[in-house]
Amino acid sequence: MAAVAEITSEAAVVSNTATKNDNNNNLDSETKATPESEFTVQKLVDMFTKLNPLAKEFFPSSYSKNNPKELNFNNFAVPVKQSAKDNFPKRKRNNLNQGRRRLNGRAYRAQREDSIRRTVYVSDIDQHVTEERLAGLFSGCGQVVDCRVCGDPHSVLRFAFVEFADEQGARAALNLGGTMLGYYPVRVLPSKTAILPVNPTFLPRSEDEREMCTRTVYCTNIDKKIFQAEVKNFFESICGEVTRLRLLGDHMHSTRIAFVEFAMAESAIVALNCSGMLLGSQPVRVSPSKTPVRPRVTCPTLH
Repeated sequence: MAAVAEITSEAAVVSNTATKNDNNNNLDSETKATPESEFTVQKLVDMFTKLNPLAKEFFPSSYSKNNPKELNFNNFAVPVKQSAKDNFPKRKRNNLNQGRRRLNGRAYRAQREDSIRRTVYVSDIDQHVTEERLAGLFSGCGQVVDCRVCGDPHSVLRFAFVEFADEQGARAALNLGGTMLGYYPVRVLPSKTAILPVNPTFLPRSEDEREMCTRTVYCTNIDKKIFQAEVKNFFESICGEVTRLRLLGDHMHSTRIAFVEFAMAESAIVALNCSGMLLGSQPVRVSPSKTPVRPRVTCPTLH
């Protein structure tokens, strides 16, 4: 029995040794034959096989706990494709408003063209000629709706636009070309532009404000680097005492405008001669003002 046991143990040892050698040989052969990427994939496979498919995390909240073996795939929400436009309410196109806009645009262009046909361009106007005197000259041709005298920075003379109530008045005004007005004969031509209307709220509302307009000039093309005190000193040194001055500007325009009111009407007439003079780095343009410089309204303080 002892001999049989020794033989059996020796056989077991030999068998174990052979088995280990075979395993080592197989491992070496797999190591040599299998790329390194397959080990990485094998690790991922081992990780996924350890996951429990019946775990709580793998089931939706709508899954019935009473019937854990039943998994109804209809309980899953079907994803709906959404676009960025879904976040905003859809607006229906209002064809009526679009039609009104087109109609308003056409009406504005038609009105502007009609205004141009009723307007004449007058040049070579003496600096001492006022708008009232110029309008009086053309009043014999028809009803004068508007008269706008402008300063020319490139000439000592000025130009103007005169608008009539109808086209007949504008055609009759062309015959006044060459008429002496002041010291120079005026030139009258059909206008290519319409007179830009003045905001009615800015026009004079009383006789006092009309008198203020005779003492006020409208200045354009003012250098943005110029301060209000410099504008006042410029006109007072040449024309006379300035009682009110309003300097206006914004970020949209490269220059500014100003309304200058003098103590005397004669000073406003002299100021018209300053058109074309340098104020800062820009030649200022001076014209008679149609609007008075109203005093600023200050809100009362509450105590």
